Amino acid sequence: MTMPLYASPEQLMRDRSEYARKGISRGRSVVALKYTDGVVFVAENPSTTLHKVSEIYDRIGFAAAGRYSEYESLRKAGIRHTDLQGYSYDRRDVHARQLANLYAQTLASIFTEQLKPFEVEICVAEVGATAEQDQLFRLTYDGSIVDEPKYLVMGGQTEPIANALKDAYTDGLELADAVRLAVQVLAAGVTNGDGPPGIGRLEVAVLERSRLQRAFRRINGAALKEMLPEAADGDSGDSEGKKAKGDKDSKKPVTDVELPEPDENGDKDS
Repeated sequence: MTMPLYASPEQLMRDRSEYARKGISRGRSVVALKYTDGVVFVAENPSTTLHKVSEIYDRIGFAAAGRYSEYESLRKAGIRHTDLQGYSYDRRDVHARQLANLYAQTLASIFTEQLKPFEVEICVAEVGATAEQDQLFRLTYDGSIVDEPKYLVMGGQTEPIANALKDAYTDGLELADAVRLAVQVLAAGVTNGDGPPGIGRLEVAVLERSRLQRAFRRINGAALKEMLPEAADGDSGDSEGKKAKGDKDSKKPVTDVELPEPDENGDKDS
């Protein structure tokens, strides 16, 4: 008679934690930080359709790193919850703290009750009437919740990015300075020496205190190029290089084309 396999609860929790951390570290990083007029999100994301930063409610924003399908389901659940709260009571009664607590309970239940934990880290942010009322909440795969006073880093190689941000961050940053700082520190987590990501690989959004009702706004195109002229120049150089490489590759016979190997990370965020 074979004996059933047994693992202690402590070992199960350690294994799940290690599994989730490895999955999150394979993704790309997200930086969220406070500036004079609200909260800015900067994420390395080459996709133009799969967003890592989104609007949840009037003055509440959402950012995530990890497995896209999992944090997308959390985002949609958060939108449904806040819409119901605002409709049932009042729009002013919807707060980021309530949503963060709901996410924490959901992630904790999944982590303890299901075989596979969610491979996600999420940020819930709210911009208030004053800078002192701005809120940044960071939630991890096991339901832990932390109220961050100034900034946070999620996904990828967070330690070098967080260290660089700790040394360079100052209170009272303007929007353009905050975006440039976030892009600069994101380069600290790049291990292949490519430097800061170009504009084509960035997703930037803000929660602006001055906007009357819906505080969320994306920054892209000419507005982002004006803030990051160096990244725009580097991005155009990369595109020219890729075009030249494509022209050279087009001369090769069809039999020389190699098909890419399937992505082992599944639907990890881009």
